Amino acid sequence: MSVIIIGDGGHSTVIQEMLFPNINYQVTAILDDKYKRGFKQNGIIYAPIAYLAKLLQHDTRVVVAIGENKIRKKLADQANLLPEQFLSVIHPTAVVSRSAVIGYGTVIMPNAVINANAKIGMHCIINTGAVIEHDNNIGDYTHISPNATLTGNVTSGEGVHVGSTATIIPGKHLGSWSVIGAGSTVIEHIPAYSKAVGSPTRIIERIMI
Repeated sequence: MSVIIIGDGGHSTVIQEMLFPNINYQVTAILDDKYKRGFKQNGIIYAPIAYLAKLLQHDTRVVVAIGENKIRKKLADQANLLPEQFLSVIHPTAVVSRSAVIGYGTVIMPNAVINANAKIGMHCIINTGAVIEHDNNIGDYTHISPNATLTGNVTSGEGVHVGSTATIIPGKHLGSWSVIGAGSTVIEHIPAYSKAVGSPTRIIERIMI
């Protein structure tokens, strides 16, 4: 299967390393607006994002490899593709329950754990060593950072960012576009568009989107 990667920064580099050894996928293009013109190197096209339309084929899949949630959403929307045209990428060391549901365009990094009946939305990042416990329901464009733990029955809205090593206790809801600071412990529901830090967390900022 032919794969086009949108974005060529640090997060993209990790995804590239996940895809290159996989014989089922052939990365044919890496698109980023840092490239002012198209060129080919080692069989891969490097070009601005506008090249996407001319490079798409019927069997092509696309990964939006951007770490920042708002930009990832913007580029996925601008691509104007069907959901199934986006590729989900799962590292072979990740543990994903057979009853879990993974949305299109989501990336699950090395040693992550997705447990029973968890639902992960579209274009999410479940980063290295993160744990998504049973019956979680994670909204689109969410980023769960390395070694964060979402215990059972946690839910989140769209665009949430959970910082590294943060812990969310069972049954709590993280409102859309909220940010949980690294190392925090969430013991209460977090309102949408809020930044919460500490152990236990406290709201320190309202986020403007």
